Amino acid sequence: MTAKTPGTTPATAPATADPVLASAEADPIAVPALADPRPAPLTAREHRAVAGATAAAPATADRSETTPAPAPVVRGTTRGQRAKRIVLGGLGAVLGLGVLVLAARGVTTLPGVPAFLERFPGAYQPAPQPDPGFAPWVGWTHFLNLFFMALIVRTGLLVRHQQKPPAYFAPRSGGNKISIHLWLHTAVDLLWMLNGVVFVVLLAVSGHWARLVPTSWDVVPNAMSAALQYATLDWPTENGWVNYNSLQQLMYFAVVFVAAPLAAITGVRMSRWWPQNAGRLNRLYPAPLARRIHYPVMLFFVVFVIVHVFLVLTTGALKNLGHMFAGSDQAGLGGLWLFLGALVLTGAAVAAVRPLLLAPIAGLFGRVSER
Repeated sequence: MTAKTPGTTPATAPATADPVLASAEADPIAVPALADPRPAPLTAREHRAVAGATAAAPATADRSETTPAPAPVVRGTTRGQRAKRIVLGGLGAVLGLGVLVLAARGVTTLPGVPAFLERFPGAYQPAPQPDPGFAPWVGWTHFLNLFFMALIVRTGLLVRHQQKPPAYFAPRSGGNKISIHLWLHTAVDLLWMLNGVVFVVLLAVSGHWARLVPTSWDVVPNAMSAALQYATLDWPTENGWVNYNSLQQLMYFAVVFVAAPLAAITGVRMSRWWPQNAGRLNRLYPAPLARRIHYPVMLFFVVFVIVHVFLVLTTGALKNLGHMFAGSDQAGLGGLWLFLGALVLTGAAVAAVRPLLLAPIAGLFGRVSER
C-alpha cells in the first residue's frame, strides 16, 4: 500500500513532455544517460601530450620567424692551392711522359719492331707529287686559322659559363636578343669558316691537296711508325718543305676535313639561325646531340694546337717557323719574329674580349643594350 497524506492524491511520477526524461526517471539503469555538452576530462597521458605540443609550437614559430635559413657554403680555392695543383699537375705530366718514353723505347727492342721501323720509316711518297715549298696564301690562312680559333675558344668558354650576360645584341631588322659574347662567337665562327673555305679551294686548285689527303694505305703503318718514334723522343726523319710524315698527314686531314666541318655543322645547329619550327628536322638532328659533339670537338682543337706547337718548337723551331710564316726553307730568324708577332696579336685580341671594347664594334651591326 501507498502511504497517503491528508488532502493529497497518492504519490505518482509527475507528468512530463519529454518521454526520454520520463523513461530515465522511471528506470535510470535501462536508459543511457544524456550526453554532457561539456568535453570529457583529459587523461594524464593526454594532458602531457597537449602540454608538449603547445610548448613546442611557439618555439618552432619563433625560430622560423627570427632565425634566417643557413646560407650555402661556397668553398673556393686560394692562390696557394691553385699553385700547388699546377705544380703537382706539372710533375705528374713530366712523370707520365717519362714513363711513356721508357715504355716506347722498350717496345722498339721487341722482336720484329726494328724491322718494322726500317720498312716503314714514317712517310711515303704521294702518287701526285706536289711542288715543294709553301705559297704565301698558306702562311696567311694558317695565321688566320690560329687567330680565329683562339677567339672561338675564348668566346665559347664565356658563353658556356656565363650566368648573366654583360650586354645584349639585337639585329637592327629585329629578332631575338643574344648575349654579346654569343654574337662575337658567331661572328668569328663565320670568319673562321670563310677562311677554311678559301684554304680548301686554294688547296684543290694548287695541287697541294696531296700533302693533306692520303693517297695510299701505306699511310697507316707509316703513321704508327712515326708515332712510336715521337714517343721515344727520337724524332722521325722528315722534310716538311717537300712532304709531311704520315702521322702529320692524318692529323692535318682530320683537322681540315673532319673536325672543322663537325664544328661548323654543330655550331649552326645551336645558332639562332637554325629553323626552330622545323619539327621533323629537329627530331632527326636534335640540339642536345649537337652540344654533345660541339664541346669535345673544341677540346680536340685545343689539344691538337698544344701538341702541334710543342712539336714545331722541338723538332727544329727556326726551320719549321720559316716554312710556315716566312715561306722559306732557311733556318733564319724571319719566321721566328713573324711567329712571335702573331702570338702577340692573337693574345691582344683574346684579352680585348670585353664588353667595353666589344660594344662599339657590335653597334656597327645592330643594337647593343644592357638588358
